[in-house]
Amino acid sequence: MAAEWRLLDDIDLRIIELLRKDGRMSFIDIGRKVGLSEGAVRRRIKLLQEKGIIKRFTIEVDRGYGVSAITFIHLEYSSSAKDVVNKVAKVPGVETVYELTGRFDALAIISAPSIGELNERIDMIRNIEGVKGTETAVILRIID
Repeated sequence: MAAEWRLLDDIDLRIIELLRKDGRMSFIDIGRKVGLSEGAVRRRIKLLQEKGIIKRFTIEVDRGYGVSAITFIHLEYSSSAKDVVNKVAKVPGVETVYELTGRFDALAIISAPSIGELNERIDMIRNIEGVKGTETAVILRIID
């Protein structure tokens, strides 16, 4: 798939960026912004989906969570990263988990209604077999 990204032109990249900002933007509105007809935008988006570049359209729902954090995770050397990451992904409030290179082995984006509940979720991650340790940064604000 990495090769597919190299084949995208500036218009495809602009369409993707517009959809990232507003996944509900109409084909007509996208067309106006990129200088294409509604039909041309529709065809490009369909092709981006067929190539697997656009995997899904999602919505962001306000779940009333009061705090979000990024938890960096160190894994035991003998553990299977895939197995541990899959277990982390199942912890309540974990929105996304990434396997990384570098200083940390993985990171999780976590949301919770309160600091206390965020701490409980981090403790759940720490208690997963194969997790050696965590470092957490609480998100103060999101810049749109």
